[in-house]
Amino acid sequence: MTDTNDPTDVVLRTAGEADLDAAAALFGGYLDFYGVEVEDPGRPRAFLAERIAADESLVLLAEVPGAGTVGFAQVYRTFASLSLSSAWILSDLYVAPAGRRSGAGRALLREVLARARAAGAAGVQLETAYDNHVAQGLYEAEGFVREEFHAYFHELGRQRD
Repeated sequence: MTDTNDPTDVVLRTAGEADLDAAAALFGGYLDFYGVEVEDPGRPRAFLAERIAADESLVLLAEVPGAGTVGFAQVYRTFASLSLSSAWILSDLYVAPAGRRSGAGRALLREVLARARAAGAAGVQLETAYDNHVAQGLYEAEGFVREEFHAYFHELGRQRD
C-alpha cells in the first residue's frame, strides 16, 4: 500500500446484508476508537442490520487492493430547518489502521459529498472529537468549515430493545 493518500485506488460500495460482517468489524473498531464499551459483541452488527434493512442510513464501505475492506461511513438523512431543505449527517467515518494513509477516508468522504449533492441535500454535517486532528485536517481539506454553533447532548440513559 502506498503512502500517497490518493483515493483513486479505493473501491467503494454501498453495504448490504452480505456486507454486515465486514461493516460490523469496522463499526466495532470505530466504537473502540471512541472508547465506547459494548456489552453485547453482536450489538454493533445488529444495529447496522437494523439501519440498513429499514433504509434509515446509508453505509458505504471502502476496499483497498491488498488490504481488503478497510473503511466505512454511515450517513443519516435529515432536514435542515435553517435552509428549508434536506441535509445529511455523516455520523460515522472510520478507517482501520491497515487502511490508513491509503486514501480510503478521503474517498469515503468524497463519495458522501457526491451522493448528498446528487440527492439535492443542502449540505453534510459531521462532528468529531476535539483532539482528532487527523480527521479535522481531512474534513477541512475537503471543504468542511467549523461552525460557530455549540453542540449539546443530554444523556437519557441506555434503553434496551
